[in-house]
Amino acid sequence: MGLRARLAALADKNDVVYSFFTTPAAWFSAAVLVVLVAAALLAPWLSSVNPFDLGSLDVTDAHLPPAWTEEGDARFWLGTDDQGRDLLSAILYGLRLSLSISLVSVVLSIVIGVGLGVTAGFAGGWIDTVLMRVCDVMLSFPAILVALLADGILRSAFPGAAHESVAYFVLIFAITLSGWVPYARTVRGLTLVEKGKEFVMAAELIGEKKLTVMRRHILPNVLGPVFVLAAVNVATAVMTEATLSFLGVGVPPTTPSLGTLIRIGNDYLFSGEWWICIFPGIVLIAVVLAVNLLGDWLRDAVNPGLQ
Repeated sequence: MGLRARLAALADKNDVVYSFFTTPAAWFSAAVLVVLVAAALLAPWLSSVNPFDLGSLDVTDAHLPPAWTEEGDARFWLGTDDQGRDLLSAILYGLRLSLSISLVSVVLSIVIGVGLGVTAGFAGGWIDTVLMRVCDVMLSFPAILVALLADGILRSAFPGAAHESVAYFVLIFAITLSGWVPYARTVRGLTLVEKGKEFVMAAELIGEKKLTVMRRHILPNVLGPVFVLAAVNVATAVMTEATLSFLGVGVPPTTPSLGTLIRIGNDYLFSGEWWICIFPGIVLIAVVLAVNLLGDWLRDAVNPGLQ
C-alpha cells in the first residue's frame, strides 16, 4: 500500500485527519511551520556564519543591502545588519531562540496552569476561591508590564554582565507568569464538570486517594482543550517575546532574536536600510500567522460545535 493510500485509509478512520487534509489553511500553515522549524533547527548548517561569534564579524560589512541589489554582496543574500552580521544567518538563529523561549514558556504555563486548575476544581472551597482570585489578579497585569518589572528587579540583583546570563530566564519568567492563567481557568471549569460524573464518584467511593483520582480519572479528560489552547498560545508567546526583545527586555542586543533584529532595524528603517527590519518582520508574521491558522483549525476540528 502506497503512502497516499495509507493517508486516505487513515483519514477515513479519523475525522481530525480528514479535516486536516481537506482544509487548505491547515496543511499549508503546517507546511510553513515545518519549514520554519526545520530551518531554525538546522541553523548551524544552513548559515554561512555564526552570529553569536563576535570575533568572526567584520564591521566593514555592516549595512550591506541584499545580494540582488546593485550594491549587494553575493555572500549575504538578505544583506547585513549594523554589526556586519549576515541577516539570513541572524534570522535563522534568532528564530531558533524565539521559538525555544516561547515553547519553554508555554510548556511551563501548561504545567503550572493545569496543576493549579485541577487542584482548584477538585478541592473546591477556600482553595478554589484563593486560586481563582490569584488568577484574577494576574489577569490585571499585562505580560509586558510584568517583564519590565522583573527585568528591573533582576538588573538590580544582577548588575553588569551578570544580568546577561539571566536574560533568557527573564523572558521565560515573564511570559510564564501571565501565561498559566488561561490554562488554570479552563482546566478548573472542566474539572468541575468531570468530578460530578459517575465514574469519578465511583472511584472516590471505592477509596481511591484524591491525587490518584485527579491523575487517573480527571486529568486525561481535561487535556484535549488544553492542547488546543496551547496551539493558539504559542503564537501569543512568540509575539510577547518579540515585543519584549524589541523593548530591550531580556536578551542583549548582540544576541539575535526576531525582536532584537526588528528593534535594530527600526533605527535604520527610514534611512533607506529597510532590509534589517523588514525580513525579520516577515518571518515573525509568518510564524504567528501559521500558528494561529493551525490553532484555529485544531479548535474547530476538536470542537465542531464551535464553528
